Amino acid sequence: MNTRFRLLSISLCTVINLALLLTASHVSAGNDSHYSTGKASRDGTGKFYMGREISLVMGHLGAGWLERPERQREERTDRLLALLELRPGQTVADIGAGTGYFSIPMAKMVGPQGQVLAVDIQPEMLAIIETRVQKGGISNVTPVLGSVTNTALPEASVDLVLLVDAYHEFSHPWEVMQSIYRALKPEGRVVLVEYRGEDPAVPIKPLHKMTVAQATKEMAAIDLALEIVHDDLPWQHVMVFRRAVPSPD
Repeated sequence: MNTRFRLLSISLCTVINLALLLTASHVSAGNDSHYSTGKASRDGTGKFYMGREISLVMGHLGAGWLERPERQREERTDRLLALLELRPGQTVADIGAGTGYFSIPMAKMVGPQGQVLAVDIQPEMLAIIETRVQKGGISNVTPVLGSVTNTALPEASVDLVLLVDAYHEFSHPWEVMQSIYRALKPEGRVVLVEYRGEDPAVPIKPLHKMTVAQATKEMAAIDLALEIVHDDLPWQHVMVFRRAVPSPD
């Protein structure tokens, strides 16, 4: 798929799914001190968080783009999985799991004693994952229906939370990240993967990118500190966060 067609596909999917986002965003930005509103850009919602306009969401009609054959070559998703350094027996949450593109291979990495919680707000996406899990005889992937404000994850239950090209679309990032923070085990990690906003050569629309500086600022708002940034991938940052360590008095 060439770049022009890829960007067009994203645009069509996001426009089609604007109604989904507006329906789901039942908490008014006007009544929430974390957000502000303004004129929406072409690919945005007109809702702003810490100076960043929240983008439109890609819905289940974009599932084919997530599973495109050239994705591994273009984005080196195999390298991303290796960077996670998962161990057998761990519990991983895949937030915005979509079609289960990462959930399925992560299930193999954590083994039968481990677990992958595939979280999405769209039942259509979870149905795709459920079908793939059943066909593949995979027993350690659990689809989880979250909401725009809550991942529905149990407290202190996960070793790693993975968010791949999803966070920038969250209509309520502060609330969602609060629920993620609660779900982390004390030494748990949040791995935020976003297209590099600093690089105009990355062929993705600007609102679907994030800079390291912006991501670090937003994670700091919920007491997550940047541990390391991996720039091993062609287009994306892999940013690893942990709970911030309180400064000594």
